[in-house]
Parts: sequence; C-alpha cells; structure tokens
Amino acid sequence: MSKTVFVPGGAGYLGSILCEHLLAKGYKVTVLDNLMYRQRTLFHLCNNPDFDFVFGDVRDEELLGGLAKKADVIIPLAAIVGAWACDREPDLTVAINLESNRTLRKHLSPNQLVIYPTTNSGYGTQTGDVFCTEETPLEPISLYGRTKVEAELEWLEWSNAITLRLATVFGFSPRMRVDLLVNDFTYKAFTDKYLVVFEKDFKRNYIHIRDIADCFIHAIENADNMKGRPFNAGLDDANLSKEELALKIKEYVPQLFIHFAEIGSDPDKRNYVVSNQRLREAGFEAKRTLDEGIQELLKGYKMLARGEMKNV
Repeated sequence: MSKTVFVPGGAGYLGSILCEHLLAKGYKVTVLDNLMYRQRTLFHLCNNPDFDFVFGDVRDEELLGGLAKKADVIIPLAAIVGAWACDREPDLTVAINLESNRTLRKHLSPNQLVIYPTTNSGYGTQTGDVFCTEETPLEPISLYGRTKVEAELEWLEWSNAITLRLATVFGFSPRMRVDLLVNDFTYKAFTDKYLVVFEKDFKRNYIHIRDIADCFIHAIENADNMKGRPFNAGLDDANLSKEELALKIKEYVPQLFIHFAEIGSDPDKRNYVVSNQRLREAGFEAKRTLDEGIQELLKGYKMLARGEMKNV
C-alpha cells in the first residue's frame, strides 16, 4: 500500500517540484495551501488520482490536524520564506513558521514521520574559513532564521523526525522565485547584463531544487537510519563566494558587467562554508551542478519575454 504524504504549503517553490517527484515515486500526496501568491502551480498534477489538494490555511487548527492525522509522512513546507518577507510581516511569520508547527505536533502520533526543512542560514555569520557541520552552534541573524531554527529544535525533540538544513536553493519551479541568489544573479545577468555585488567574499552553499526533492524521498525511504538528527543538504562543489558565483555566471553570459561595490552592504549577512558529509554518509549526495543550474535558468528566462512593467 502506498504511503500518504501530507505537504502543508505544497504549492510553493519547493512543494511544486517535491509533489511531482513524490507522485512519480508512487506516493499519495495531499497538499494544503492558501495560495497566497495566487499561484497555479499544481494544475499539471490534477489528473493523477494519487494527488489531492485542499484550499486552506495552516493556522486553521481543525483543518490542519484533520489532514495530518490521515498521513504516514508530513513535510511541513508552509512558511514565510526569506529575511525581507519575514521582516515585512513579523506576526504572520511567527504564526506560520513557528506556531503552525507547534499546532501540527499536537495532532500527530509517534508512528508518523516528519521531515522538516529548515535553512542553513541558522549558522549565522561565520568566518567562511571553516566548515559548518551539524554540530556548529546555531546563531541565526534574521527573524526568518530564528523562527526556522526554533521550529527545528522542537521537531528534533519529536520521536520520529528528520530535519534538513537546506543550502541556498536554485533552479526552475512552476512557482518561480527570482529572489534566491543564483536565480537572482542569473536573472539580472540575462535581463540587465550587469550586476552590483556587495560583500563579494561572503560565502554560502547551494543546492538544486530537484536535488532537494530527491533528498526528501531519500529521507522517507531511509528514515530508520536518519530520524532524530539534522542534516545539512547542499552541494559540496558549490561552497562559493558571491564573486565566484558572479564570475561563474559570466562564463555563460560573456557580456555581463560585474561591479564589486566597496561601499554598501547586503542585508543578508550569511558567510559560511558548509559540510554535507553527514548526509553523504546517510547515502544521499546532491548531483545537479551549479553549471547545469545556470544553463537551466538562462533557458527558462528566455520564456519570460517582455517584463510586465517595462518594454524590453
């Protein structure tokens, strides 16, 4: 009998790809989403009898709890994501990113598996000189990071949970985000042909969105060996500084002009190098390269044609 996976927030950037991968592997999938961005990202799954969609909000305890009780696996994706979005609506951020997870826990039984995605931005501002492992102290510097870290710590107290500390994600999704660093730099390279880069030496780790989807499935299938622990999920070959990322993109957009600004700063102060060894030892390794992702993004951006608010 196929396992049922419940994905609150499943119509977002990650969920739109994850649900596709789960269904392809034979899982039954139920999504709860309030479609706050008016996204229509799951239409292509509606012909699949193993897919179901419920329009609603994770702050509705009766609805959330009722759906959760029917699932074998829960992947709580519902979140206000990113430092800027969270700072704009702090009360909503706490309600979605933290309180809804506490509500969810109240309705689960110990035999239900939870795979919780958090962010490796929880490591905060490090020197960039050493690897951050799962034992590195968590020092989040944004409301987004703090709410995700607090929710993660509470899930790790659950008897049957795995947490994935995701690197900065890149790649195309039906619910596209161009505010993520690789997606953003590539978009500006494609449309504007110039980049202004602050704090060029700050490093972070990256991972393709489809590798994340595959990682969730690996965690489901290897839960007995992984539960109770956090795992960094990134691509070891993609611990890059902003300068290195910009120059990598320039290899595919030769006309790109890059200005490394000495004055000014990026509100996102993350600077670290991440080790993904624990996840590799658990049998999973990201395989989609940054080069492949940049080429994918450039191909997709051709489909955007003219912008809605400018005649280019």
